[in-house]
Amino acid sequence: MMTKITNDYLEVTVSPEGATLTSIRDAKTGQEYLWQGDPAYWTGQAPNLFPFVGRLHEERYTLDGVSYPMTRHGFVRHAQMTLEYAQPDQCCFALSQSPETLKMYPYRFTFRIVYRLAENTLHIAFQVENQDDKLLYCGMGGHPGFQVPMDPGLSFSDYRLTFPEACQPHQVVFSPSLQVAPDRPDYPLEQGRYLPLRHDLFDLDAVVLADAPRQVTLSSPKGSHGVTVGYPQMPYVGFWHQPKTDAPYLCIEPWATLPGRDNTVEELSTLPDRIAVPAGQTFSNDWWIKVW
Repeated sequence: MMTKITNDYLEVTVSPEGATLTSIRDAKTGQEYLWQGDPAYWTGQAPNLFPFVGRLHEERYTLDGVSYPMTRHGFVRHAQMTLEYAQPDQCCFALSQSPETLKMYPYRFTFRIVYRLAENTLHIAFQVENQDDKLLYCGMGGHPGFQVPMDPGLSFSDYRLTFPEACQPHQVVFSPSLQVAPDRPDYPLEQGRYLPLRHDLFDLDAVVLADAPRQVTLSSPKGSHGVTVGYPQMPYVGFWHQPKTDAPYLCIEPWATLPGRDNTVEELSTLPDRIAVPAGQTFSNDWWIKVW
């Protein structure tokens, strides 16, 4: 059963499968901002990524010398999560270890996703409670897709991504198997701030940037609607739609960690950028989506 949270500005709907967002609507006009999963392009909408982001070489990793399987983007996105509480303007979903997760991820844990509305902003918290007696290592990220265009009469190429200040980001390069390669070249932006959208930007899959500001806006100079995603604790941001298509959406993906490296079976405890949560403690990663 879907869970809906509302305020005077927004109506947001969440599925128990992966606590996935299925709708972000303007409460007054009904304007829908979230991609609606057209199977002609991509059936996803806004998967939550935990305990890994992206692909691992051979779809496995090791921990203390033991090998564990792990599919792309982790197991939360397809898990049935429990609704812990729901209030008019906020809700919380949780997933704890099970015999199935322990085969892939040898920890006792609870992973929570909290959604909270404040005016026209949806605040999101990823919370990892380590219920084990050892350090818990993990990765996490968001993957929300947004309708493009958002305004009648405009096209995909009328939109651009805008960072709040001039910067010199570096591109995280992927191998043909979509794992992290060692290169990290400069990624030029127009005037140091703008990335105009073109469908062929994504012909080789996602554009993932490091060393960029921790917020980005998707909008058109010709339009009146837009989305800003803020990710203060996430050092990477990816942009994606289905490669080699004219897909009418764009995913803005804040990542706390990167996929596995090319031709490397990663040891989880030494994976670059992995999050380490001490025994008995809870880690929270807070980010947000603002629409207008």
